Amino acid sequence: MKTLLLNHADVRENAPMAELVPAIEAAFGAYERGDAQMPPKSYIDLPQYNGDFRSMPAYLDAGSWDAAGVKWVNSHPDNPEQFDLPTVLGTMIYTDPETAVPLAILDGRTLTMLRTGAAAAVATDHLAVADASSLGIVGAGAQSYTQLRAISEVRDIETVVISDLDEERVAAFIDEFETDYDVRAGSVAEAAACDVLSTVTPVESPIVSRESVGEHTHINAMGADAAGKHELADGILLDSKLVIDDYEQTTHSGEINVPWSEGVLGDDDIHAALGEIVVGTKAGRVDADGITVFDSTGLAIQDVAAAHVAYEHAEDNDNGYPFDLLGLA
Repeated sequence: MKTLLLNHADVRENAPMAELVPAIEAAFGAYERGDAQMPPKSYIDLPQYNGDFRSMPAYLDAGSWDAAGVKWVNSHPDNPEQFDLPTVLGTMIYTDPETAVPLAILDGRTLTMLRTGAAAAVATDHLAVADASSLGIVGAGAQSYTQLRAISEVRDIETVVISDLDEERVAAFIDEFETDYDVRAGSVAEAAACDVLSTVTPVESPIVSRESVGEHTHINAMGADAAGKHELADGILLDSKLVIDDYEQTTHSGEINVPWSEGVLGDDDIHAALGEIVVGTKAGRVDADGITVFDSTGLAIQDVAAAHVAYEHAEDNDNGYPFDLLGLA
């Protein structure tokens, strides 16, 4: 029995966004229907290294397939400067639910980037205006690339406004996409005026003001993943149709965590979980809606669904590096 090792290139090659988006949508649906198990994310804090570890296990039954696995991921902000390493690394163990055989070990960093973009695309598909053609992105890091590629699967994006304090990162982003889109650098306010806005920064003080957001803009708030992080002005959240990925995670470490802890937001301000919209028990965008917001913290079911797509394609394409982990071959 072989275990397949899939490095960053293998994951990227075998997890096409066109298939990731429906797989992630299926995961949200399974979670809402009760066909998934996802224990709370657990943390190991390492203040002596200015970092932490997080374990994210899950199982889901999507109907035509089921899958299980666990992601071991971190956040070490000093890595780039001190060790020339990414802030976030990660390892995904993808396991056969029936036998518990470890089918694959995957690069969790690439998997996380891809499934995060796919989750934003699912939310955008349900919450953005149907004819959305402009996308603003605040933060020109690695996730900005995935946001554009994923959201382009569900809307015909023509114009892109990228905003970041780092001019080199902005220039690299424009260079990557200028042949396929009308892409330009702009301010946060210019990005926020687009039909769709994705915020992918680690800030702890809001950088998107209420007055800068378009009347019918859909916002994917992707940056907050820890208590204290907060990208959007409270007025945006209060005035929007607010959709979350998971109640426990978003109130603890999502975009809403700060105003939630301060009593500015409460249960009545949340319209729905994305899974409720996917299965049809709550409405997505309707004609009367103005601003919509998706608060994404990232769920283990997304990792498992993405690992399923990558593994199945790698098997079909004879990609990756099979090895005898268990000694049972």
